[in-house]
Amino acid sequence: MAERKAFPLRIDPDLWSAIERCATANLRSANAEVECLLREALKARGVKIADPRPVRRGRPPKESGDV
Repeated sequence: MAERKAFPLRIDPDLWSAIERCATANLRSANAEVECLLREALKARGVKIADPRPVRRGRPPKESGDV
């Protein structure tokens, strides 16, 4: 998995509540919602960034020797 940058964020409680509501509606964590909102804002400003690599979920693929 790719490294993630951790940092403290001071944010207005009402704004954080709105982010949590949006996250719940989009079936995301609040952190994932913040990242999505930041990506959308940068894209709207014309800033090019690499797309995140999708997280692999579920069982790993079977190897050829498995029964």
